[in-house]
Amino acid sequence: MTPKEMALTMAKALDSKKGKDILVLETDGLTTLADYFVLCSGSSAPQLKALGDAVEKSMKDNEILPHHIEGHRGGTWILQDYGDVVVHLFSEEAREFYDLDRLWQDAKVVDLSEVLAPGD
Repeated sequence: MTPKEMALTMAKALDSKKGKDILVLETDGLTTLADYFVLCSGSSAPQLKALGDAVEKSMKDNEILPHHIEGHRGGTWILQDYGDVVVHLFSEEAREFYDLDRLWQDAKVVDLSEVLAPGD
C-alpha cells in the first residue's frame, strides 16, 4: 500500500465515524517527517477515541501497524505515526490552537471527493 493509499484509507475510516473537517496534506518535499498528514476534528473525547480506533482498524486490516501513538485516548488530541503518514486527531478547540492547517499551508491538499461520503 502506497503512502497516498494509506492516507486515503485513513480518511475514509475517519469519515465512517463522522470525523469533521477531514484534510489530507501531501507534505513530501516540505518535511522529512512524513509524506502525508491526515487531519481530522472530533466533537468529544469518545468520538476522538472512535476515530483513532477506526484508523487503527483500517490499517491493521491492511497489516500495517503504527510506529507510535501519542495523546492516547481521553485527551483533546491523538497523534498516530505510521511512518510515511501521520494522523492528527483533534478536538475542535485543539485543532484551532495548534493550527496545523495554517502551519502546513504550503502542502498540497489531496482531493477527497472520491473517498468521502457526499455532503462531507
